[in-house]
Formats: sequence, C-alpha cells, structure tokens
Amino acid sequence: MAGYIFNLDRIESLEYCIENGIYSTLLSIPKSNWHDTIKATFADYFSMKEGDNVYFFIQRNIYGIGVLKNLNFDCKFKNYPDALYPINHSEESIKDYKILPLFKDKLKDPNGKKEIVNCTQRCLCTFVPYPNFFKSGVDMDDVLSSNPHSFRMLRAFQQLSFVKIDDQENKALKDIILKRNEEYINSNNFDKVYEFNDNLHKEINNNVDISYKLDASDILKQCQDKRKKHKNKISSEMAIEGAIISDLCNNPNSIFGKWDYISHQVVASPFKPIIWMDKMDVFGYKYIPGFDTISKYLTIEIKKELADKDTINQVMKYVDWISQEYAYGDYNMIEAFVVAYDFPDDVVTYAKDICKRNYIKVRKPYENGLWTKIKLIKYSYNESNNTLNLSEIPLI
Repeated sequence: MAGYIFNLDRIESLEYCIENGIYSTLLSIPKSNWHDTIKATFADYFSMKEGDNVYFFIQRNIYGIGVLKNLNFDCKFKNYPDALYPINHSEESIKDYKILPLFKDKLKDPNGKKEIVNCTQRCLCTFVPYPNFFKSGVDMDDVLSSNPHSFRMLRAFQQLSFVKIDDQENKALKDIILKRNEEYINSNNFDKVYEFNDNLHKEINNNVDISYKLDASDILKQCQDKRKKHKNKISSEMAIEGAIISDLCNNPNSIFGKWDYISHQVVASPFKPIIWMDKMDVFGYKYIPGFDTISKYLTIEIKKELADKDTINQVMKYVDWISQEYAYGDYNMIEAFVVAYDFPDDVVTYAKDICKRNYIKVRKPYENGLWTKIKLIKYSYNESNNTLNLSEIPLI
C-alpha cells in the first residue's frame, strides 16, 4: 500500500489530527484563482484511497502509523460543497455545511520568510490508528539511514504540505517506526500511544452526501479556456494532471488502463537541489493479480497546448529513467502516454520514429526485444459534465 506523510508545525496540530482521525491542509485564501501548488495539493487528495498509510512529520521527527478509512462513501471529502472554488467564504455562509471550522490562523510561508494570516481548510481525509500512533517519533536521519535504497520521495520532501510515497518506501518507513515502538504495539498505555476518538468520524459518516465528493470536476470548470474558439481547452496543465489522476483512481475503464498505484510529480532524476529535479507528471504501477509482484510501470507526460518534439523527447527520458531505476533494463514493463490538446502530423511522425527501444528480453537463450509501448492521447474539455474526453491518436 502507499503512504502519505503530512507536514505539521505544532504539536497541538499533531495531537488534534491523530485524536480525531482527520487531516486537512491549511491553504492561504486565494486573491483570484488557485495557484498551481494548490491544484497539486488537490491532485494528491484525488489519489487517496482506503488502506493507504498515514504519517506525520514535525520538528524532524516522523510519527505513525495510521491508515485511511472510508466513511460513508470515501476517505476524502470537500470541507463543504463549494470548497474547491477559490472564493473567500465567510464562516456565516458555510456554517450549516462545513465539516471543520473555517480555520483562520497564522500559517508559515514554506520559505520561512513571512506568515500568511488568513488560511482555509478546503478538503480533508479520514484515518484510524494502524495499529497505533506512537508518541515517540523517529528522527528523519534515522529513517533515511534505516533503509537507504528504499527512500526516493522522502529525500525530496521540501516546501510541501505532504508527500506521497510508494509501497517500497512506505514499507521501509513502517518498518523503522514499528521496530522503534515494538513493545507498545496495540498498547493502551496513553503515555506511549495517542488516544483516538471516533466522534467526528460518526458525524461525517452520518452527515456527508455526494455533494462533498472530492474530484477534479470543479477544478476543470474553473480552468476552462475563456476564449470563444477554445472552450474545449484547459488553461492549466496541473488541472489536467489532477483530472487524469482522478480518472485513473476512480474509473476502471480509463483509457490508460487499470493501475494499483498512482502518484504525480514523482522525482525522475539523480538527487540534486529540489528546484532542478525533473518530475514525472504522472507515475504508476500495477501488480500481477493476486500477487505483490509489480508487472508494469506507467508514465504520462501532459501538455495543455499542442504537443511538440520536445514533449516526445521528455516522455522518452522518463521511460529511460524508469527502465534504469525501477525496471532494471526491462522496457517491456513500461507503458507511456502523452496527453495534449492535439498532435501535429510532424510530431506524430517523430514519435513513431524515435519512441522505440531495443532491450535484452531473455539472456539465456538470448532473445532481443523492441519496446514501442507509447500512446498519444488527445484531450478535449466536456463542458456539459466537467470532464475530459480522451481519444487516442494512432501512430501509423
């Protein structure tokens, strides 16, 4: 299963989240439209599913362990029905609809240079201890040194509200926390483990309805291109990214297929300063049914406008990275997609020519393989239901 590490700045916040089994990111109130970093946060929520693990990072220490739990119909919700619209809602206007208070406090700027005084909670997730949230956290250095080869995203955890980690990284983090707290597993010693109260969970389970469903439709509607001749275009690549993640996590008949793990903005370059790191728009993998063996990896590159040759080169760079870092040379394990508003004929021809890789399929007896598993996907915004229509452009 995947894991989420939530970043907090106060012990009081840690205690509130764990004791109530709920986490909501504090967002600065927008002046106009959501910034891409906020849309990226929403996209992370879209990928949450029951069974994913939950951890908290505060003052160099990581605390765990919890697991996301469905209440009513999901483990993630809007705080109130219009929460994803970038409007400064007053407490009075939403008092009869909100799950959590319209939080207003001082929020530290990620760069530590100033404080943002008006904050708001727009979406949330629900979880329970699994088996416990231990009061003894594990220092970040101890975590990273416990299993150095397993940690990728945790090393890039900087200036983020939270980060998603894959199954391997999640298991390594869970292992070190459990080993450090072995004698208190399933303990009722509240000097060593946090107490959990399910009262808020009961309220959510009884009161939320489908209007609290958290998906990408509201974000897409806000990002529709306003020009008359471009009503079927989206003005933000991050909005498209979020919509694709939502589709992959909720639609078993997605044009991209069915995948067991989906994330976005996944590191795809050797470790270096975060600002210079390449990141895949969407990354995922699937298991052989009935086993915990990964059979295929996914990468998706997204362009809101026309795709060009650089777009094709970029996705192939990610294909090579996955081959080296995850599939260990087996290109047959990789499926790649490019999503764009359209694909000029010369770009389609270019993709047909260069999107190939020769690899060793079997060493003894020797067998060579040719990788060509790339698809070009054209998107179009469907104004009637606030979704994306996706269609494949044949490589002929």
